[in-house]
Amino acid sequence: MTELDETDRRLIALLRADGRAPVTTLARQLGVTRATVNSRLERLIDSGLVLGFTVRVREDHGDDDVRAVSLIEVNGRNTTDVIKQLRGMPELQSLHTTNGGWDLVAEIRCGSLREFDDVLRQIRTCDGVINSETSLLLNSVMR
Repeated sequence: MTELDETDRRLIALLRADGRAPVTTLARQLGVTRATVNSRLERLIDSGLVLGFTVRVREDHGDDDVRAVSLIEVNGRNTTDVIKQLRGMPELQSLHTTNGGWDLVAEIRCGSLREFDDVLRQIRTCDGVINSETSLLLNSVMR
């Protein structure tokens, strides 16, 4: 694992806020040269710590979307296989392993109840899934 110093942590924080920020802007904000930003970024990517760059969408975009949290129980040692099956579902906003009675927690976002029903069916029919409990998210009161 790559050892991170304060500059690395600040660089990662800046990239989390704006993954498309120009190197010159990042260098100015960090108080280092462009070459330093480039070399550190290359090292973070090569080490596997930075996996890629993505787009963040405003949470209130798609207010009519159906959102839910699904708790998933997996049979035996099939968690890795179930994760592989679920990873390809674009409606899953996040997927987490957990302890306790449930093995996985999935955050779901769909455009309609019909799509939501299809997603639940896909989750429940994955090889290795033996039980699930899903709750619709009605209103976000704190983030």
